[in-house]
Amino acid sequence: MSLNDPLAAMLSKIENAGRVNKTEVLIKPVSKLLIKVLDILVAHAYIKSYDVVADGKGNYVIVKGIEQVNKCGAIKPRFSFQATDGVLVEQQYLPAKGFGIVIVTTSQGLMTIDKAIQEHLGGKLVAYCY
Repeated sequence: MSLNDPLAAMLSKIENAGRVNKTEVLIKPVSKLLIKVLDILVAHAYIKSYDVVADGKGNYVIVKGIEQVNKCGAIKPRFSFQATDGVLVEQQYLPAKGFGIVIVTTSQGLMTIDKAIQEHLGGKLVAYCY
């Protein structure tokens, strides 16, 4: 069986583990995009840490400390946005202003939408978490 969207699967596993009060979850397969999204989640304290384990079969990640996640998910399709649309995007995907993050991809790499607005960059929506 093939996995259609590894990012959506990872975020769903993190959300489901948080709902049943698990403190860690195993994520497989691993990609650069997933690692960068996890870096952003660690930087904003939604998860405590993660470890990449090399097993010779594509590796896997163990995500630890997921108590802070209320809801997270991938945004499909990956809609485009401009720097002037940032507030509208936050209203659509987040429950309140300043509560949660929207992760976007720009020409400068993966970042939160707040940082993209500050740098006057547009791009594509990837995921949200609060």
